[in-house]
Amino acid sequence: MGSKWRKAKLALGLNSCLYVPKTLEESGDSAGTFSGAGLLSPSGESSFNRRLKMPLTPTPSSSGLQLPNHGSISSKRTCAICLTTMKPGHGHAIFTAECSHSFHFHCITSNVKHGNQICPVCRAKWKEIPFQNPSSDRSHGRPRTSNVAWPQDDTWMTVLQRLPPPRVHANQHVSSLFHATEPGVFDDDELVDPQPEVSVSSGDDYSDDHSTGALEVKTYPEVSAVSKSASHNNFTVLIHLKAPLTGRRQHFAVDQANLPLASQNSRAPVDLVTVLDVSGSMAGTKLALLKRAMGFVIQNLGPSDRLSVISFSSTARRLFPLRRMTDNGRQEALQAVNSLISNGGTNIAEGLRKCAKVMTERKWKNPVSSIILLSDGQDTYTVTSPRATNIRNEYQSLLPISMHRNSGAGLHVPVHAFGFGADHDAVLMHSISEMSGGTFSFIEAECVIQDAFAQCIGGLLSVVVQELQLTVECIHPTLRLGSVKAGSYKTGISSDARTGFVEVGDLYAEEERDFLVMMNIPVDQSINVMSLVKVKCVHKDPITKEMATLEEANNVEIQRPETTGQLTVSMEVDRQRNRLRAAEAMGEARSAAERADLAAAVSILEHCRKQLSETASAQAGDRLCVSLGAELKEMQERMANRRVYEASGRAYVLSGLSSHSWQRATARGDSTDSTSLVQAYQTPSMVDMVNLSQTMVLGSPSPQPSARQARSFPARPKPR
Repeated sequence: MGSKWRKAKLALGLNSCLYVPKTLEESGDSAGTFSGAGLLSPSGESSFNRRLKMPLTPTPSSSGLQLPNHGSISSKRTCAICLTTMKPGHGHAIFTAECSHSFHFHCITSNVKHGNQICPVCRAKWKEIPFQNPSSDRSHGRPRTSNVAWPQDDTWMTVLQRLPPPRVHANQHVSSLFHATEPGVFDDDELVDPQPEVSVSSGDDYSDDHSTGALEVKTYPEVSAVSKSASHNNFTVLIHLKAPLTGRRQHFAVDQANLPLASQNSRAPVDLVTVLDVSGSMAGTKLALLKRAMGFVIQNLGPSDRLSVISFSSTARRLFPLRRMTDNGRQEALQAVNSLISNGGTNIAEGLRKCAKVMTERKWKNPVSSIILLSDGQDTYTVTSPRATNIRNEYQSLLPISMHRNSGAGLHVPVHAFGFGADHDAVLMHSISEMSGGTFSFIEAECVIQDAFAQCIGGLLSVVVQELQLTVECIHPTLRLGSVKAGSYKTGISSDARTGFVEVGDLYAEEERDFLVMMNIPVDQSINVMSLVKVKCVHKDPITKEMATLEEANNVEIQRPETTGQLTVSMEVDRQRNRLRAAEAMGEARSAAERADLAAAVSILEHCRKQLSETASAQAGDRLCVSLGAELKEMQERMANRRVYEASGRAYVLSGLSSHSWQRATARGDSTDSTSLVQAYQTPSMVDMVNLSQTMVLGSPSPQPSARQARSFPARPKPR
């Protein structure tokens, strides 16, 4: 049912997807007769379907980051490149192109310098372009002066250079739009902000201190009692962690230029590198949507955050070094992203190598570092045999050793991978994310790429705990640990089985983690109360860099009476067992599907659904169990036949496995949609950022919605 509703929504446009752009030839319009107002928008449409729009796209490689003509923002008053106000007499020269569209002169010259000869608004190919040069171009005779509104004190000159029409074949290899030589060492990153700005809202209920609470640790034994004369094998203790809320909820404001910005709010600044596929298959709508999504990311990074963008096709190129997203940094980043064109093959390994070089050779470091990788295709340079037996080794070779989370290199930068469309290599992207400690998201519908990015950065911009390590130590002398269930997190048990640990790493604000510790309870006639384990957490504050140690005040205990009546299994333990059971079933079903046994895969998922439905937490209507059931059902539908599985089933399953193994939200299907049942692990900061993405148009934010409650699960009962 969930899948049918999802498909119906897509068919009816209820997901507010972008209309598929037409080419100029299809539309019948000439380059000079339509502008930013020429959006595919039926008259009288609702504001719900107006949140994202696409302009007509004349060529496969020219999709630009553009401003729609929407609301009170007019293309006559807003520069389509930097998205800021454009008025005569404000100290900026204004360039009016032959197609009648106007821009800040410094914006359009930078755009042209990066290789663009096409109007960012109407996509018309210019015969004459502006360039920044105090002297005329003597090779073409007398320079021609453009229609520019000049401030009297401006020393710029506008000179238009006549250019031949570009001759770029669809398959022609173009390594980069930026022709400047890259430095041998990437140590040209901008100095980090030594004192990140802290914004304090009037009337804020929160204190000025950056921390509004310590890391929360709760423990839940499987049952409250075991009789003295009985033993209990694989007795389960649940350890629940919840990160504090740093400062105050991440507020998303609007600055004087009508750009939505994430206020710093005393959070840890981020170094973010985005590695973007601009191969030939990204032409047209995909590239336009990618630019729009990157525009959203750029606008919502704060002045203390630093961004670097790497594009890759047949080769990779760093568009600009790590730059702080101040007003100037943001404008340059928008211009660089806007100048991207698509062509060539797909060399993911080269993009990642360039990314590793940026991260390892930077002179300065912000407290949080992360990488976003997006690709819509399969690596055609490193992976030579997709079905060969050594495919795992080939996938591992894509990611530089320094970026492996267990490499010992000390880099520890997760790669959050986004597989775009039906043709990407989901196994490859999932492997990269797993090896680095990041997540894998499946962007199925093109229109949700911005929401997927929004969810990701909503988490990255709210890191409150780093290098978290959980330690569990046995108290009773006869007790021994059996195993620690922690998904993809690194775990270990000491040689005497008395101590275990989980390396948790970073946590976002209000993010939760649940780990199950298994042990055997022996017969013991000598005590009435047995102390099982004690829990300790050590972590670093990302802002102060101080290490903090937290020991659970109460040890985990159970009663040891002579006899026990009917015992109720902890609802918390039951629901987390269901989560692990579902994740294991997903993994088994995926293995069967890869063996081409789809019938067995569907049977495994159906059996797990039935098991879950009979558990106490499911029968009590627990939201996690409802979500797991809906997800298993969706996976069954995506394994209906080989064609469906290859197109979307594999990627959907791998993204689900990534989410459950890290207990972190990923995008898959319509999982970012507030109406979706398949929506687990979202934090309030993620929800707020996705809300912002869904309720605004670039350059024209809608009224700020009140922050809705995160789609979390019911409040946890008090631990016994």
